Amino acid sequence: MSRYRGKRVLVAGAGVSGRSAAEALLAAGAEVTVTDGSADRLAALASLESQGARLVPGLDAPQEGTDLVVTSPGWRPTAPLLSAAADAGVEVIGEVELAWWLDQEKPEGPSTWLAVTGTNGKTTTVSMLESILRAAGEDVVACGNVGLPVVDAVRAGNRVLAVELSSFQLHWQSALRPKAAAVLNLADDHLDWHGSLESYGEAKAKVFAGNEVAVFNADDTWSTRLVAAAEGRHVSFTLDAPAEGQLGVAEDRLVDRAFGPGAVGTDVVLAQLSEVRPAGPHNVANALAAASLARAHGVAPEAVAEGLRTFEPGAHRSVVVAESAGVSYVDDSKATNPHAADAALRAHDSVVWIAGGLLKGADVDELVRANAGRLASVVLIGRDRAEFSAALGRHAPDVPVDEVAAGDDAGMLEAVRLAHDHARPGSAVLLAPAAASMDMFTDYAHRGRAFADAVRAVLSGTPATTRGG
Repeated sequence: MSRYRGKRVLVAGAGVSGRSAAEALLAAGAEVTVTDGSADRLAALASLESQGARLVPGLDAPQEGTDLVVTSPGWRPTAPLLSAAADAGVEVIGEVELAWWLDQEKPEGPSTWLAVTGTNGKTTTVSMLESILRAAGEDVVACGNVGLPVVDAVRAGNRVLAVELSSFQLHWQSALRPKAAAVLNLADDHLDWHGSLESYGEAKAKVFAGNEVAVFNADDTWSTRLVAAAEGRHVSFTLDAPAEGQLGVAEDRLVDRAFGPGAVGTDVVLAQLSEVRPAGPHNVANALAAASLARAHGVAPEAVAEGLRTFEPGAHRSVVVAESAGVSYVDDSKATNPHAADAALRAHDSVVWIAGGLLKGADVDELVRANAGRLASVVLIGRDRAEFSAALGRHAPDVPVDEVAAGDDAGMLEAVRLAHDHARPGSAVLLAPAAASMDMFTDYAHRGRAFADAVRAVLSGTPATTRGG
């Protein structure tokens, strides 16, 4: 019998994870109410009413008799509904916590959870891990913040879950115990949500609770700091030659000196460096993290190599959308914070940089200072252009800077035209905004598509195709 049978559960948020949570709770025998501030989102869940759910718009406190609140990850703890629940002593959990408990109840036994978090690289790492595990013959699915709700993955019955977890999701966890987990890195992001870098780090560190193996990035100060309290075996990865207990890079190979086989400290070749795609140091680090989690699960070296060879990189992550007259046009719209943009910039020697958007409290000063020498010119877009412009004035005063005030696809078209005019053979026109997209676009994917459309239009001399969402 499910722990949720007969419980009165309020689902806060009618988005993708909210729908999944509500469906799972109904199937478990709970009495379910769903609330959201958007009437349109609630209306999209109308089919749940025939299953017994109640849809109530705009609740700012749990109804009397509510036993549990399941919140969508975007809701801040300070939201009136969640604050009222805490004041009333009603437990609040996230969709991932719900998935964990539902997984424990499965008649065939729970799945194996391999979890990844960090400021940048999560989706790439989880997707690489999924590819490696499939090459090993595992019944695996990538889920969580990567797109598929974890509740849906649990209900589908996959035996291994490669789980991407955001800080929002981890904030609400208490019971979660992945078999192995990795923190890739930590840098300023979502400070408007968490309040401070320390609080952001505390949320990320929850992924290390109860692991058999805790994987951390030896090249990242915060990742190393957060693993200190982890109970399981500590394994690190590095872009340098690995020491005992590490995975790293030796000449042109990815090497494991942590998991054997053979004596501890014996080099095990996992893959060739050239097999890591997209290229770049940050993606080598992602591949090492994925390999570490796979090896913690017992995957053979040959499967690691095959998984990396067959891995298909996701959209808007260092994707070359065109090459013309010796210039590469690169879409890294997924670089939604300065840390991600830094990795994208470092992959090129000469860059015409398209940057800007919503900084969410992040500082771009160090990003500009560290990359000033590779900037041929800069085109600024988005609401927080002034912060970028000020940092460029301090650290790259001789670099030409253009600003585009227009929004949406028209603004991107103008930005690409300006970047094209500045580009010279051997350089890259790089969209790596270092900021969120919602001031101009629906999301980072819309921004990336607008960039690709604009590049094709500028290179062909035809009007850009406008595509939303």
